[in-house]
Amino acid sequence: MPPEPAPQPPTVWTIQALLKWTADYLRTKGIESARLESEVLLAHVLNCPRIELIARSLEQPAEADRAKFRELIKRRVEGWPVAYLVGTKEFYLLKFEVSPAVLVPRPETETLVMEALRLLKPLKGPTVLDLGTGSGCIAVSVAHQKKDARVTATDISPDALDVARRNAERHGVADRITFLQGDLLAAVPAGSTFDLVVSNPPYVTPTELAALTPDVREHEPRLALDGGPDGLAFYRRIAAGVGPLLKPGGWLLVEIGATQDEAVRALFAERAELELGPTLKDGHKLPRVVTARRKA
Repeated sequence: MPPEPAPQPPTVWTIQALLKWTADYLRTKGIESARLESEVLLAHVLNCPRIELIARSLEQPAEADRAKFRELIKRRVEGWPVAYLVGTKEFYLLKFEVSPAVLVPRPETETLVMEALRLLKPLKGPTVLDLGTGSGCIAVSVAHQKKDARVTATDISPDALDVARRNAERHGVADRITFLQGDLLAAVPAGSTFDLVVSNPPYVTPTELAALTPDVREHEPRLALDGGPDGLAFYRRIAAGVGPLLKPGGWLLVEIGATQDEAVRALFAERAELELGPTLKDGHKLPRVVTARRKA
C-alpha cells in the first residue's frame, strides 16, 4: 500500500491550523497519539502549558518557533520519543527530567508507587531502597509524598544517577535520598536494612525487544530494558540477595511484565525467608507488581 500523502498546508499558520496539519501528518506516519503529541511539542516550543494553546488558537507563532517545531516533528517521525524531545515526563503528579540515559517513566509504574506509599503510611521514619532507580521517578515520588522517609537509590549507570539527582533536587528531596552507583544490590553498603525494597528492573526478553516500537527499541537505554534470555535475570538476583536487606516484616515490591506473574512469584516462593503477598494489577487490569514480605 502506498504511503498516505501529506495533508495540504493551510493558508495561515495559526496555532489551530498548525496543530491540525501536524496531527494529520503524524497520523500518516503511523503515530497513534498524533494530536496529543503535536500539542505537547508545540507547547514546549512556545513555553506555555498545553491547555493555553486553546485560548491562543488564532495566534500565529513566529517563524523561529515554527522552525523549532518543524525540527521536533522531524525527529519525532525519525523515531525519537516525545519525552526525550521535550526533556521531561510527568509521573505521579510530578514532572521529571528525562534523557536517553534513562527509561521514560510509564503510568503503569505508578501502581508500584501507590502500594509503596500505602505500606509506608503507618511507619515513622521508614527506610526505602530503590534498585535500578533510572530517572529516580520511584525514589523521588516516594520521598516527596512520605516526608519522613529516607531513601537509598542505586543504578549501574552514572549518567542515569546524574538525571536522578537533578530530579531529587528539582522536587526538594535531595537531602533524604542517597544515590549509589553499582550493579543492583552490589551498591548497597553491607549491613544496611530497609523497611521497603522496590524495583522496576529490566524485564524485556530478546523476542519482546525486537517487537517493541522503534521509539523504545532504538532510543531508550537497552540497559534498562534487557532482562536476559527469559526476562527474569534481575528477578533471580533480587530474590537471591534481598533477604538480608529487609527488616523482619519488611516488604519487597517489584514491577513485572504482564506475562511474568507466575514466574516471578515462583522465584520468590523458593526463598524460605520470603512470604508472598498479592500481585497488584495496573490501570489496564494487567498483573504489574509482585509483592513479598520478609518473614518476622
